[in-house]
Formats: sequence, C-alpha cells, structure tokens
Amino acid sequence: QVQLVESGGGSVHPGGSLKLSCASSGFTLALYGVGWFRQVPGKEREGIACISKNGAATEYLDLVKGRFTISRGTDKNTVTLEMNDLRPEDAAVYFCATDNRSPRGWCSLSDERYQHYWGQGTQVIISP
Repeated sequence: QVQLVESGGGSVHPGGSLKLSCASSGFTLALYGVGWFRQVPGKEREGIACISKNGAATEYLDLVKGRFTISRGTDKNTVTLEMNDLRPEDAAVYFCATDNRSPRGWCSLSDERYQHYWGQGTQVIISP
C-alpha cells in the first residue's frame, strides 16, 4: 500500500522537544522533496520546513528557524523533523507531504507544490 505515515507526536511541556518521523511505504521517499506542515483548527495550514529531493536544500518558516531541523534518514524512506524549545503556539496537527515536481536542489513551503502524497498527521500538544 502506498502511503506516508507520520509518528512521534505527543504532549510536552513548553521548552520540551519532540522528534517527528515521516515514513513512506510503497515508494522511495528519497526520490521526492518532502515538506512538513501544521494546522490548527480554524486556521490555514502552514508550511514549516522542507527538504529538497537531493537533501542539499532546506527551508524553514521564520517562526521555527533555529528550533526545528528537518533531515533525511539513512534508510531512504524517512524524513525527520526535530523540534526543540517547543512553545504553546507550536501545538497543531503536523503533516508531511511529498513533492514530485520541484527540481532536485530546491524546495518550497507552499503546499501547492505538494500534490503527490500527504500523511494523516500526528498531533503535537504543548501543555504547562
């Protein structure tokens, strides 16, 4: 079955850390650009991090720069999002998605680029 699955969400205190994983099945994730997005009920989905097909380029939403890191796993089928110094405003459902159209060394935070596959999301809760 072809799918993307996110994992690693949960509940943490402000200042805590989580590591989200995006895993593919049925296709090789390393062949695609990957983006992480998040959405809060009642708000638009926002792109927070992306990594290019060849792994050479990354982009981050200004709000998460210096706190979040996106990287590719050595197994070619996972991309992780390491999140540190989490803040209450980081609480959301986090999604990963694949981009099969962008050049190898470029990625975008616009969800319009991600027309390939989307995962079902993993929830991140920040509670005092």
